[in-house]
Amino acid sequence: MNIPRCLTSAGIILTGLSACNQPSPISGEKPNIIFILADDLGYTDVNSFAAYVTGAQVSEMYYETPNLNKLTESGIAFSQAYANPLCAPTRASLLTGKHAARLGFTTAVPFVKTYYNTAIAPPDDYYIHDVIHFAENIDFPQAWINPTTNTAIPRGYEIDKGKKEIVITDIIKDYHSAFIGKWHVGGIGADGYQPEDFGFESIAWFDFGGSHYYNWRDQWNSRNKDLFPDIPQEEWVRGNAGELSEFEYLTDDLTEKAVSFIKKKAEVKDKPFFLYLCHFAVHLPFQAPEENIKYFDEKKTIGWNEHFVPIYAAMIKKLDDGLGRIMQTLKDQGLEENTLIIFMSDNGGLSYNAPQYEFPVITSNAPLKGGKAFVYEGGIRVPLIFSWKDKIKPNQWCDMPVDCNDIFPTILEVAGHSLKNRNIDGESLVGLWFDPVNSKNHYKRNTFFWHYPYNLSFSNPDDGFPCNPHSAIRKGDYKLIFDWYGRLKLYNIRKDIAEKDNLMKKEPQRTKELFTELINFLEENVEKRYWPIHNPDYNPDEEVRDVPYVDLYKAFSEGKDVVEIANL
Repeated sequence: MNIPRCLTSAGIILTGLSACNQPSPISGEKPNIIFILADDLGYTDVNSFAAYVTGAQVSEMYYETPNLNKLTESGIAFSQAYANPLCAPTRASLLTGKHAARLGFTTAVPFVKTYYNTAIAPPDDYYIHDVIHFAENIDFPQAWINPTTNTAIPRGYEIDKGKKEIVITDIIKDYHSAFIGKWHVGGIGADGYQPEDFGFESIAWFDFGGSHYYNWRDQWNSRNKDLFPDIPQEEWVRGNAGELSEFEYLTDDLTEKAVSFIKKKAEVKDKPFFLYLCHFAVHLPFQAPEENIKYFDEKKTIGWNEHFVPIYAAMIKKLDDGLGRIMQTLKDQGLEENTLIIFMSDNGGLSYNAPQYEFPVITSNAPLKGGKAFVYEGGIRVPLIFSWKDKIKPNQWCDMPVDCNDIFPTILEVAGHSLKNRNIDGESLVGLWFDPVNSKNHYKRNTFFWHYPYNLSFSNPDDGFPCNPHSAIRKGDYKLIFDWYGRLKLYNIRKDIAEKDNLMKKEPQRTKELFTELINFLEENVEKRYWPIHNPDYNPDEEVRDVPYVDLYKAFSEGKDVVEIANL
């Protein structure tokens, strides 16, 4: 299989690119747009969000996010914004406006084998960038086996079998789009699927889930095919560290590249710009400058909200410092009034210890339950902020549930492009900037879905055992979690942010209705290769959990009462 650099497009035609006919509260010159995406930053890692849900004073807290606090105060913050449980699915959703599971992005993977990078022809119903096998070494009985996952957003090449996903940059071609940082949707360094192939100026990027914060440049710049010698391309295009800067710490370097880009655009002003800055902070490995670590090691408020780790606090501070530099640069360059800043995290904070990793419990998302890789609130509820001087009223909070699919249409509306005739799941959030309680029904979504079909070593906060495959739906105030081991958990999120009171038995009809809607969504939108697979070797007699395994999906398919037979 020989895949040349110049691939033949499937010829997908974009439609509806004219300005939206419906009135928008935004008028005037098209703004610059800066979208900053943090990695693994927990909800209560940000002071302003922690204060909003706990009532605590910032002075009591251990972490320090003064610039994020300032950004929150300068615009509108969304208290119930959702991402996916892991990073790559969220990144796919942000670029396409679609539920990640519809695209086959169901988890994030390291440097693993795909059909593409091994030059193995995939089965007829598989995608060339699907993973061949992905599983951790979990020494517990597993009723389900991990499925595959997609690793690349299709671009319409022959090997994509005619599939092409329309991304933000395919539409806002009147903008100068630039990318900096973590990509992780490019098929693990597949040629033709990197930022420049999606219309970005790729200033510096790395197509992987994590990066060292010191001495990273050689790995980013390497084209060696040592890990995948059969990959059908001349070089393994895993990344590019970009121009050398004076900064040795990765977060500082990426910030410097963003600042330099902004300054250049302030001088040229030929067209508005869209800067997509994806920091690796605060993803592991945990590394930070010694002086910052020492400062937090000696800080008296250590331990607030179970925040104990100085190196993690230092990484958050460096991320926040970078935001501060960007905000100051916009002010210095006279771009404040015509630049929209969006800040978001890709999933919840890493809030537990996994035995095979050499780190302690890193952070706590309390009062949210759980963390990264789970569909509890701590894994999927994230900070989301929009700031645009003199356009968005300051000091606003919106309590409407929204999710990462909404970023795509929001950017399109801000950039003056139509939202009609688009096969996406998100809706623009612009109306909520001016009507946070949604009194005029600008925002019509009230149902959200998540699908994480994997066994994972991270401990389930409910029983302490490794994570089973999970799927979930939130509709209105209620969220139903389907643990594929055979458990249903219904919570009123508005009243029970910590997900302590399982209402399954108290509200059986609601539980069944939400379960039915969730299964219907999966059956209609998610290809079966991205579903958990029955383990033919599973022996119930070897089960170590306190409750037996129940196949609720099979029971549902047979018309049985899932609430009656589900485990608690």
